[in-house]
This record gives sequence, C-alpha cells and structure tokens, in this order.
Amino acid sequence: MQDYEESVLFLGSWGPFQKKIFFVLCLTCVPCGYNILSVIFLLASPPHHCDIPAHRNLSQEWIQASIPAEVAGQPERSSCSRYELDLVWNLSAMGASPNWMLNQSAQGSRPEVLLSNLKQEECKDGWTYSTEYFQSTVVTEFDLVCSEQWKQPLTSLVYFLGGLSGCFVSGLISDQFGRKPVLFGSIAILSIFSSAVAFAPSWPVFTVLFFMLGLGQIACYIVVFVLGSEILVGSSRILFSSLGQPFVYAFSMMLLPGTAYLVRSWRHLSLIMAVPGLACIPLWWLVPESPRWLLSQGRLQEAELLLRSAALENRVEAPPVIFHPPKAEKAGSQKAESVSFLDLLKTANIRHITLKLWLIWFSVSVSYFGLSFSMSTLYGNPFLNYFLLTAVELPAYFASWLAARSLPRRLSYISFSLLGALALLLIQVTMKSYPTLTMFLVLLGKFGVLAGNGVIYTYTGELSPTVIRNTAMSSCAMFSRVGSSVSPYLLEMAEFNELLPWIVLGVLSLLSVVLCTFLPEMFRQPLPDTIEQMPVTQWFAWSWPSKTSLKGEEKVTKEQTTSLEIICTTCL
Repeated sequence: MQDYEESVLFLGSWGPFQKKIFFVLCLTCVPCGYNILSVIFLLASPPHHCDIPAHRNLSQEWIQASIPAEVAGQPERSSCSRYELDLVWNLSAMGASPNWMLNQSAQGSRPEVLLSNLKQEECKDGWTYSTEYFQSTVVTEFDLVCSEQWKQPLTSLVYFLGGLSGCFVSGLISDQFGRKPVLFGSIAILSIFSSAVAFAPSWPVFTVLFFMLGLGQIACYIVVFVLGSEILVGSSRILFSSLGQPFVYAFSMMLLPGTAYLVRSWRHLSLIMAVPGLACIPLWWLVPESPRWLLSQGRLQEAELLLRSAALENRVEAPPVIFHPPKAEKAGSQKAESVSFLDLLKTANIRHITLKLWLIWFSVSVSYFGLSFSMSTLYGNPFLNYFLLTAVELPAYFASWLAARSLPRRLSYISFSLLGALALLLIQVTMKSYPTLTMFLVLLGKFGVLAGNGVIYTYTGELSPTVIRNTAMSSCAMFSRVGSSVSPYLLEMAEFNELLPWIVLGVLSLLSVVLCTFLPEMFRQPLPDTIEQMPVTQWFAWSWPSKTSLKGEEKVTKEQTTSLEIICTTCL
C-alpha cells in the first residue's frame, strides 16, 4: 500500500471535514477530563471528631471538653479518640464545670480535676464530620477514617488500576473491532458507572464500580487521541494532539471543582458526572471510523468511501483510485521487521535508554497525581485550590508545545523539571507561615511537572526506533499508570511529617532530571528506524541547532515536523 499521507493529500489539511473532526473529537474528550478529579472530591476527608450521643444530655461545654486537644503546630481536636464518656458524664452529673478541668486553679470547695489525666477511648458512637465544604462524601458516609482510614488510598489505588487495565484493554479491543466503537463504549462506561456509583450501598460495592469508572476514563482519552491522530494529517494533527485535545481536557477538568462547589453531596455529584457522556451520544453520527484502521483490516472499499465523502465536504475532487494494492515484497519486509516487547531490553544501548525512560515516566506520573492529592493538606478553599491547579495546565501545555518546536529536548525537559522541583522543595520553607506564597509554589511546581511531561512524550517517541515505537510508548504509559497508582499513598507520609509528601515530589522531579541528563539528544536528528540505528548516549553533550546548516534546511524542517507527530501516531 502506498504511503497513507501521500494518498490523502488531495483532502488538504484544514478543510471543513478536518474542522468537523477536530471539534467533534475535542467534545468527546470532555467526559474523560470531567471525571479524572472525581477521586479527589468523592473521597474527600473533611475534619472530624468522635460523636457524642445526644441521649447523654451533655452541655455544649462538656461536648467540647470531651474531645482531647492535640498540638500539631496549632491546637487541634483529636479525630480518633475521646475521653471516656462514662467519666465525663459522671463529672457532668456532679455539677462540675469543664472549665475547672483545665490547667487552672479551681475557685471554690470542689477538688481540681484535669481533663488531660482522664482515660481516653476510641470513637464507639461514630464520628461528627465538618460540613463547611462537603455535605457528604464516600469517606463520611462509610466512615473511612481512623482504623478504617487505610481504605481511602486503597480506593484511589483501585481507581488507577482500572486506568492501567484500560491502557491494555482499549488498545486490544480497538485493534480488533475499531476505534469508534471503543470510543463510545468507554464513554458509555463512564456514564453508566458514574450513575451506578451514586447508588452504591457499601464501600466494597463502591470500590468495584469505581474500578470500572477508572477503566473507562483512561480508555476514553487514549482512543480519542488515537482516532484524531489517525484521521487528521499534517498540521491539523499536530494542532489536535499538542493543543486541541489537551486544552479541552484541561478545561473539562476545571469544570468539576465548580460543580463540586455547587453540589456538596457525593451521590448527586456522581449522577451529574454522567451528564457529559450522555450528551456525547449524538456525536456517534458525526465521528467516522479511522481510515487507517480500515485499511489495516483490508476494508479498502470502506476506507475509500469514507475519504470520498470527506472530499465532498471539502469540495475537492478525489482521484479515481485512492489506494493501490500492497506489493508482496513490501509486505514481506514489514513482516520481517516485527518485534516484541522483549526487544526493548535486547541490546545494552536500548536497555539503558528504556530503563531510564521507564523511571522518568514513573517519576513524572507520581509527581503529577501526587500534587493533586497533596493539595488537601493545604489551607484554603479546596474548590478554588483545585480549580487553580487545573487552570495552570493550560499555559503548561502551551509552553511544552513551544519548547518542542524550537528547543533541544534535554534542555527543555531539564529546565521545566528543575523549575518544578525547586518550587516543590521550597514549599517546606513557606508552608506554615506564607499560605499564599505556598499556593503559588504549588502551581509553579505543577506547571514545571506538566510542561516537562509534554516534552517527554515527544522525546520518548524520537528516541524509540520505528520498528518498536508503539511498544516503547505503551510500556512507558504502563509505568506512568503504576506511578499514578502509587501516588495516593503519598498522603500517608503526612502522618509522620506534613512536609514529607512535598519533599518526595521534589526529589522525584530531581531524579528524573538526573536520568534525562544521560539520554542522547534528538532535536532535529534523523529518527531511528531500527534498534541498531538508535543513538548512543553522549553524556553531558548538548546538541544545539547549527546556524550554518542551511543546506539541509528542508530536510531538518521535515524531520522536526515528523518528531512532533510521533506521539500522534502511537497507540499508547
């Protein structure tokens, strides 16, 4: 089969057909972006303390005094213990005042009793939760606190494991049955299980449904990405993958904090999360199947019919024969080049590069999602905090796109990641005294991490040879999902020190910087086609574009454009 890009040149790159596909696919990306932060708001853990039953008939003073005061930087009521309620009730019945139980001398004939000397007990009657920001969450309804607190990060882990499974399942099914059915199937999964989660009667049932929600969330994003990169070509493809889809994804993420602010009940919020998916159902009749996939399945007539219909929309004339039959010798050569996952570790050179990329993707993913989870430890309105945290993704995507066009890969990634790492490490200096400055550093750290993430996508594709590029990207995406699965447990470190999660995030960003330093530069370099053509690492050697290399200017420009499209042609 002749080159697909050359075969569809008659359509142009930005006609009515491409514009329709661009905007419709961006709309189908809204459900997956809208649901990604659901793990934050559904599993929010508001301040709480032991419940004091009303039948005890204790005054408000005694209710307040029944909860021990813990000092962790500032006075804070205990979340998981109370003074023995029988003793407190006896003291109340004796007519004692809780004010006399403090470290003050009693005035009068009654003996002095210090509350701090009373025996404590666990919360036998449940908990009372603050409703300042959340009317109800999964944590408050199923009491996932204190001895059951371990269920919080486990639930988040299950959600991201669903996403990990989605990376594999969506790719296998879409290769077998097509991109379009998997896209709308994943959107249907989001809507169905978002609605089902709202009626979960218990934590185990919620966890199972939440796994399915994660499965659809990641699968939806990947299939939209692949479908857009296979239908669009040239500049429209680069615009879609680098700016269009990421911008719409980030914008849809910004909608959920606003919705959660208006709807404080987790069950009602879950139902609303199903609405974007339902709204995308009519788009089934506007989204075509991928012509590339149809050709790969030997469905030549369907592919040509689709492209001729696109030609009518663009008001251009299609050639009599769009695709020519493949040549036997070319098919044989492609079959000879088939490789497996183990080839990523075949030679010492590709093994070193692959292991470094896996660790970098893991570190970036832990930092990205760890930032979101650690936001709950900051002061201020959580809805505003998360809105700002998602809004900063817009300039980060734009910055990574500009860097990919004109700057060396290592310099771009190291600069962005160092910016993020330094911002995260400085948080330990400002967190207790300067909340506004701390929030600024968090946003700056998120900007650096996300911009670096955008660069590493292109960098990984450029480093990987053509014969194994899809497999390399898939393996890196797998380690990225492993990192996101681990990130919920960063909050557990705050039990030892509230600054520890931020320090870990900063150190991981620095680790990725060190690893990137040992990777070969690929900016404006020919892309490797085979494993033997992969560049050998030149440690600390920076490759800057030469101003005198005007002779091969057209070739350089073509290679640069190709490198930007690498991520668009992979199935992750």
